Amino acid sequence: MRLKHAAFLLMALAACQPLSQAGEPPSRAAHSAGGMDLPPMKLFSENRAGPGQVSASNADIARDFLDLAFRLESGRELPVLTRFEGTIRVRMTGTAPTGMRTELDRVLARMRREAGLDIQRTSASDANVTIQAVSGDQIRRFLPQAACFVVPNVSSLAEYNRARRRAQSSWTGLTKRERIAIFVPNDVSPQEVRDCLHEELAQALGPLNDLYRLDNSVFNDDNVHTVLTPFDMLILRAFYADELQNGMTKAQVAARLPALLARLNPAGERRPTRNLPETSRDWIDAIQNALGPGTSNLERLRAAGRALDIARRSGWSDHRLAFSHYAYARLVQSTDPQAALASYRRADALYGRNPDTAIHRAFVRAQLAAHAIARSDGAAALSLLKGQSDLARRHENAALLSSLMMLEAEALDLVGRGEAAQATRRDSLGWARYGFGPDWAVRAKLSEVAALNPNRTGG
Repeated sequence: MRLKHAAFLLMALAACQPLSQAGEPPSRAAHSAGGMDLPPMKLFSENRAGPGQVSASNADIARDFLDLAFRLESGRELPVLTRFEGTIRVRMTGTAPTGMRTELDRVLARMRREAGLDIQRTSASDANVTIQAVSGDQIRRFLPQAACFVVPNVSSLAEYNRARRRAQSSWTGLTKRERIAIFVPNDVSPQEVRDCLHEELAQALGPLNDLYRLDNSVFNDDNVHTVLTPFDMLILRAFYADELQNGMTKAQVAARLPALLARLNPAGERRPTRNLPETSRDWIDAIQNALGPGTSNLERLRAAGRALDIARRSGWSDHRLAFSHYAYARLVQSTDPQAALASYRRADALYGRNPDTAIHRAFVRAQLAAHAIARSDGAAALSLLKGQSDLARRHENAALLSSLMMLEAEALDLVGRGEAAQATRRDSLGWARYGFGPDWAVRAKLSEVAALNPNRTGG
């Protein structure tokens, strides 16, 4: 299940909101930014192999595989491994938005190429996986926090409505996978549709769990990674390897994983293990309370503070501590910009220690650049933004990419490079149409970033 909170709302959609303004951006900023004609939507290349390589040790990957494959997001244990047998046939139903079928074909091609899966798109009603495009309201009627979700033994939302309180729709009773439905919103941005396709299809085929300790995977509720990574493809390849079968217990899979991973990922045999500590349930609850719906601003801030305290007391020094700082900073910045700036800088330093969290760091760099622009320090903003757009492009995150480019445009204006600023700003809009969707959302983001610049707002 892909959640609506965490990175999707906190990072991608609000990547660089004004530091202290409330309500609508000043009219001068809205007029100067919002009046631009919007160019055609930009799309990512068809022939990508995903960002980077698998850098984890096979010992760590084996542990991750077992926790992903034999546990649900709720923490409930699964008794046996389950997967599809033979060719996996995927169909699409409902009212699909423009481009959705192309995105599905792209991810299926990657699964064939990178994970070695025997998977094909079909129009047959007896498909193994049915992806139904429905409205976001219909999804939230069943799961208020979900952007999209996946269910076994059904093929439509109507069928799920009849079966959802029965054993039929329970993952714990499965001994093999035969029929699964994925429910994806058809009234969101193209990027969110694509993100849902990647994560939910991967969960329909393989792991059902998410782990906050993973820094290189879509199987993480921080939602930093928006497309399947090389790590995810390796997990799927292992899921469908000949050494494993439906009905195997956790102990049986654990016994076969070392030789299996040595065959699939020989480089992982030589890498040192990190053996990150488990993520405590109280930290997960605090993060979800801080970032999820249904809580007041004060409750969110208190929860973010608890998450940061728990991460510190646990002795973490990895991306989870960095994410705790980032979440706290995002929630406190409207009331205490200096405390937010300190937490952003700490998150930046922590993410900077590990090449695998470079994309995480790009979100923080966007915030630090926003602070610099608000101080009229265009040179500092440009230094912070250097190379970040390339990272966002490699990770196919158009919402982040367009936000970074809009910030760069404001920084260029501040240092007197108006022509370069205008070209960068215009180039950002095609990506914004993919990342944010409708024209009003693109113009709102453009005005929001423009409002950071004191030259536009009169200081």
